Formats: sequence, C-alpha cells, structure tokens
Amino acid sequence: MGLRSIYGNYRLTRWQRRLETSPLAFPQVLLDTTAILVCLPSGLRELTLVKEFLPELKSSFRSAAVALLAPPGVRINDIYPRKGYQILSPSADQTTWAGLPSKSYLQTLHDHKFDLVIDLTLGHSPFTRGVLLGHPQAVRVGKGNHLGRPYYNLEIKTKFLRDERNIYRTLVETLTSMKAIAARAAAASLN
Repeated sequence: MGLRSIYGNYRLTRWQRRLETSPLAFPQVLLDTTAILVCLPSGLRELTLVKEFLPELKSSFRSAAVALLAPPGVRINDIYPRKGYQILSPSADQTTWAGLPSKSYLQTLHDHKFDLVIDLTLGHSPFTRGVLLGHPQAVRVGKGNHLGRPYYNLEIKTKFLRDERNIYRTLVETLTSMKAIAARAAAASLN
C-alpha cells in the first residue's frame, strides 16, 4: 500500500463521517428519476459487457438522461457511441494526487443533478468511491457485499460471484423490476 492509497483512504474516511443522507422510499423513489449516472469499470472486457445492458437500462428509465462516467485515464469514446448517452471523462486536473475526484469535478457532477448513481465497478476504485460519497441525496446502487454503507443505499445481491455478465444483468434487471413494481403500485393507487 503506497502513500497515495493511504492518503486516499484517509480522505474517504473523512468524507464518510461528514456524509448526511435522508431516508428514501423504495421503490417509489425510482419513479421520479430524471438523471442517471453510470460509473463504468476500467477493464476493457467489463466495458464491453456493460455496453450490452445499457439499452435495457435506457428503455426502463425512458424519461431519464443517462450519463456514463469513465474512470480516470480510460478512453471510452471508441467503445461507447454518443447515441443517447452523455460521456463524462475526468481530465488529469479533475482528479487529486490520491486519485479521488477534485472538488471542482464533483461540483460539475452536482450541476447535472443525478437522482440515481449506479456503480458498475466491481474492483477497487477510489475515484468511484469519491463520486458515490459526493452524491448523498441520490439513490446509490451497487453490487451487494462489495462496498456497502455508506457508499450504497441500495445493494443488489446476486448469486454470481465472478461472472460479470450475470452480475450486471442482475443489477439492471432488479432495477427494472423495482421501477415496474413502483409504476404498477402508483397506477393502482390512482384507480
């Protein structure tokens, strides 16, 4: 463990202590989603796997704008076309020495007013952890038994341990099902 990672973990611990969240009503909170941030993994194999599940996410949340957040140093413009997705790639000056997002970059992300942040990084990423802590009022979704609280306020557990394709499929299908259940409940309450 190097000095950068020690300092990064120290900063993340301080952010965790200052994190103030509000209670969310699941699954009704998914009905009001207007902007989604998808934190992408850094590996080429995982990036191509995630690409096949993005259309299902986009069709489930039709009225929401979907933005893709690439990890620092990863170029995804060749893999992901800009059709229907905004690609947010941090530059070198938008990350700190320890690999965390800078305050100016977090402010840029806050200006988009994301309601839903989906973490698809299955490995260790201090940058993504900083982004998750930077959105305390959003629904922060991730794989169960990965980071947990306070990073996620919705953990989706899956029976798949190392099969990334099925992990991503489980995450997207669970979100889609939760939104459909909330929509049916809202329609039933109107009748």
